[in-house]
Amino acid sequence: MLHPTTKKMDQFLLIIFLKVLLVSCNMNPDPLSEKAVHGTITPANPYKQIKYIPLPEGYNRTVENTMSFAGYLRNIGLKESTTVHLFNRQAKLNQKAQFAVLDISVGDRDLQQCADAVIRLRAEYMYAQKQFDKIVFFDYDNKAYPFQEPFNRENFNKYLNRVFGMCGSASLAKQLKPVMHFSTIQPGDVIIRGGFPGHAVMVIDVAENAAGKKIYLLAQSYMPAQDIHVLVNPMNADLSPWYAVNDDHFIETPEYRFTRNELMKW
Repeated sequence: MLHPTTKKMDQFLLIIFLKVLLVSCNMNPDPLSEKAVHGTITPANPYKQIKYIPLPEGYNRTVENTMSFAGYLRNIGLKESTTVHLFNRQAKLNQKAQFAVLDISVGDRDLQQCADAVIRLRAEYMYAQKQFDKIVFFDYDNKAYPFQEPFNRENFNKYLNRVFGMCGSASLAKQLKPVMHFSTIQPGDVIIRGGFPGHAVMVIDVAENAAGKKIYLLAQSYMPAQDIHVLVNPMNADLSPWYAVNDDHFIETPEYRFTRNELMKW
């Protein structure tokens, strides 16, 4: 027969064992798992490129030259995973803002934030077209940062990191040109509020129906630096991820409110 003290000790050890087992079963072995990120399941994305994101019935994408910036944006690849990761590979806390994630590097430093993502997309297009002399961005004091030789990927990435550190939404808003009528929205346009900080999102696709009504897609990065992602439409689940061109003064995105007079172009 076990001594009472020994029996109590055995019961205590059993309880400790069961608690440890329970905790270990509920721990996520992979903190970046696509199946469990802060309680949000992020489904796999079946669309390989921006141009394959489905349209609402009756809409067709606007006609764009395949060699244009609009054509480039439509051909950007999308990741199968729809989880947005930060520059340090941790999953972003909010996993409800994105429809899909662009297959473009965010880097390993906290640099490629909102306006920087817009700069990245524009610069990547001109780099792909070998228009190296047109790759230039300005800081808030109008100091130019042109891309210079050698014109290779390693130097290009170093150049972008420097631009990301010196430029932002305030300087980019000064470099861009206002769009006078929101109804003329085109892929490659930017909705931007310059500030310290401000915010910026890029128009990555536009479609139109027979009645002339337009819809558009938006993409963003944010703070801290994170994967560039296609935004859902939080105000219209039936139309999402598309946004309607209408008379509304405000443009409500999942993490920021813009106004229609903040649309700009290159």
